[in-house]
Amino acid sequence: MSEKLALIGAGAMGGAIGARLVETGTSLAVFDLDPQKLDALVQKGAVAAQSAAEAAKGAAAVILSLNSPGIVEAAVFGSGGVAEGAGPGTLVIDMSSIDPTATKALAERAAQRGLAWVDSPLSGGIPKVATGALTLMQGGAEADVAKAQRLLANIAANQTHMGPAGTGQTTKLINQVLCGLGFIAVAEATALAEAAGVDATRIPDALRGGRADSAILQEYMPRFVARDYQRTGRIDNMVKDLNGAQDLARLGNTSMPLTALCAEIHRMLTAAGLGGEDQAAVMEYFSGAGRYLPDMS
Repeated sequence: MSEKLALIGAGAMGGAIGARLVETGTSLAVFDLDPQKLDALVQKGAVAAQSAAEAAKGAAAVILSLNSPGIVEAAVFGSGGVAEGAGPGTLVIDMSSIDPTATKALAERAAQRGLAWVDSPLSGGIPKVATGALTLMQGGAEADVAKAQRLLANIAANQTHMGPAGTGQTTKLINQVLCGLGFIAVAEATALAEAAGVDATRIPDALRGGRADSAILQEYMPRFVARDYQRTGRIDNMVKDLNGAQDLARLGNTSMPLTALCAEIHRMLTAAGLGGEDQAAVMEYFSGAGRYLPDMS
């Protein structure tokens, strides 16, 4: 029988992670403040808990899929949190995307409570978790990361130990810089193709295997053409991550002019009310940017 795992946070990404774990035979206890999100996983075979502490009881590891350092801190160390229910040595695997500095502090606090901590942010989103093909970048002690990699093997095809606590989150910020710029570049190229009368749906095949090829080109140019904004991620989450990358750059006095522009475009779309839309909705900027400029009058 598989080891029991706990999942705290059953939103879009957490729900997909939980569904995949249950489908592949994992015994899973789950907690979320939203009863509807809990019910969705219970129907798939998970067991609902009344608190994070209850979910953590008897778990070999507790997976977190949350939105900010403050929420992670409350879920682990707050009243009814993971630390109240987890036994000594329990592994906390934080799959949230939060800043590296906060992660280091959380890992140190966890160690003081007798808990192990691995930051394991992800890339690939809901489509990849459904097939067990996520990419995970992980920070923590070698033995703890090895355990996390074993427990997460059914949801990830590529797991890399990047170094001590916080390095997984740093790598995720680098990933988001590359993705954010990639989304903007492919959307801009799509707009150019459309304006020039080229069938943009044929471009991914035309460029396949060349230097301009990428997963974003192959997946998103067809979606940009179709204006297919079915949600697998959120623009405002990209804003959060690009802000984090810029904060990290300021600490190291690193110049990131392209990231700054990319972040401003994402912030502009968020200010125009598109923050909750899928990343594919950046195409709206190139479909008539004036409609999405904030009213400054």
